[in-house]
Amino acid sequence: MPYNGASNGSGGGGATGGGGGATIVVTEGPQNKKIRTGVQQPGENDVHMHARSTQQQNQQQALMNKSNDDLRRKRPETTRPNHILLFTIINPFYPITVDVLHKICHPHGQVLRIVIFKKNGVQAMVEFDNLDAATRARENLNGADIYAGCCTLKIDYAKPEKLNVYKNEPDTSWDYTLSTEPPLLGPGAAFPPFGAPEYHPTTPENWKGAAIHPTGLMKEPAGVVAGRNAPVAFTQQGQAQGAVMMVYGLDHDTSNTDKLFNLVCLYGNVARIKFLKTKEGTAMVQMGDSVAVERCVQHLNNIPVGTGGKIQIAFSKQNFLSEVINPFLLPDHSPSFKEYTGSKNNRFLSPAQASKNRIQPPSKILHFFNTPPGLTEDQLIGIFNIKDVPATSVRLFPLKTERSSSGLIEFPNISQAVLAIMKCNHLPIEGKGTKFPFIMKLCFSSSKSMNGAWNNATSEGMIEKENEVEPKVEIYN
Repeated sequence: MPYNGASNGSGGGGATGGGGGATIVVTEGPQNKKIRTGVQQPGENDVHMHARSTQQQNQQQALMNKSNDDLRRKRPETTRPNHILLFTIINPFYPITVDVLHKICHPHGQVLRIVIFKKNGVQAMVEFDNLDAATRARENLNGADIYAGCCTLKIDYAKPEKLNVYKNEPDTSWDYTLSTEPPLLGPGAAFPPFGAPEYHPTTPENWKGAAIHPTGLMKEPAGVVAGRNAPVAFTQQGQAQGAVMMVYGLDHDTSNTDKLFNLVCLYGNVARIKFLKTKEGTAMVQMGDSVAVERCVQHLNNIPVGTGGKIQIAFSKQNFLSEVINPFLLPDHSPSFKEYTGSKNNRFLSPAQASKNRIQPPSKILHFFNTPPGLTEDQLIGIFNIKDVPATSVRLFPLKTERSSSGLIEFPNISQAVLAIMKCNHLPIEGKGTKFPFIMKLCFSSSKSMNGAWNNATSEGMIEKENEVEPKVEIYN
C-alpha cells in the first residue's frame, strides 16, 4: 500500500496525504496514536474490553492451574504409604482393645503406639516403627476377621506422622515406647485376664485373606458376657448379600427402634436399628447375618400390622450400619438409632440358645414365657389391654417350676398379634417377692387353634430353661 503522508516536524500537529488510500494520523506522544487504514480497527472501548477479557481468561487459567496443582498435591495424600495405619472394624461384636490389636499387628513389625476411638463405629490407628512393617501388616490383615465371622478389618494408610498418647489405657490407647508391659484388661472389658483371646499367628504360607483363614485371626474370647457373645453366623466378607435390611411402611407416629427389635429378633440377632429422617416410616436394620435377613424377608414381608398397612422388607445395598452419634428423636421422643449388639434379649447368642428357637411365620396365637409364677389369665389380659392390643383368650401351662410361668395367648387376627409382639415383647412384669421384674418374652406359635397349641405345647421348643429358672434382670430396652 502506498505511503501518502507522515509527520516529520517536532512541533507540528500532523500531516495528511491525499489520494484514495489510507490516512494515517499521528499525534504527539506514543500513548495517543490513532491509526486509520482501509481495514477497520477496533475502537478504544473494544480494546479495553478485549484487554479485560484477556485478563479474566488469564485469571481463570491461573485458578485452574492452581486447582490442578492442588489436586496433584492432594491426591497422593490419600494413598501415600505411611507407617501409621487406620483400622476400621466392621461388625465389632466383640470388644476391640489395645491388647487385641497389638496381638494381631505385632507379628508384622514393632508396634509403637495404638489409639482406639469410636466416633464413627470402631476405628483405631496403629503406629509401626517403619513403613515396611506397616505395609506388611496392611497386606496381610486387610479384609481379615479378628474373630470368626465378625470384627472384619478394613485398613488404610493414615495421614498423621505420629500418634499422641496422653495416657496408657487398655481400652483406648497405649504407648509401647514408654511401657512394654502388656496392658491388662480394664473393668469395662468383656472378658477377664484369664480368658483373653488366643491369637492364631499368620504367615504368608497360611494367610492371604479371610477366605483362606475362615476361623478368624483369634479364637473367641473365653468368659465373654452373654450379651457380647457372637451370634451363630455373621456376614462374611465378599458375600453377595449383606446383613442389612430395609423396612418400609412402619407407622411413623408410634414406631420406634425397640418395637421393631421386638419383632425382628424372632428371626436372628439384631445389631443396630436406624430410622431414616428423610423417609418417614422407614428403618434400616443390621442383623447378625444374611440368613437372619432372609428369614425376615420370608416371614415378615407384606404382613399387616395393627390397623395400619403392611410392612415391606428387602435387602439393603449397605453391608453394615455406622454408629449415629447424635440421632434425631422420633415422634415418641425416643432416639432414632440404637445399638443392640449387647442386648440380652437377642435370642441367637450361642448355638445352644439358637437351637431352642423355632422359626415360625406370624400367627394370631402367641407363646409367652418367663412371666411371674403367680400371674393369672385375667392379669395377663389386663396387661395387653393397657397396651391397646386386647386378646381374645389366654391359657396358662401347668407350672414346671415355681420360678416362672408360660402359656398361650390368642388375638383376633395376625395383624393384632404382630402389633402385640412389637408392643409387649420383653415387657417387664413385676413379681411378688422378686427384686427385679420378669422380662416377658413372646413368639409366634405353630398351631392354628388354642386346643391344637395346647396339645403341641411340649413340642413348641420355645420354653427356654434359663428363662424359667430365674427372672431376667435386664430392664426393658
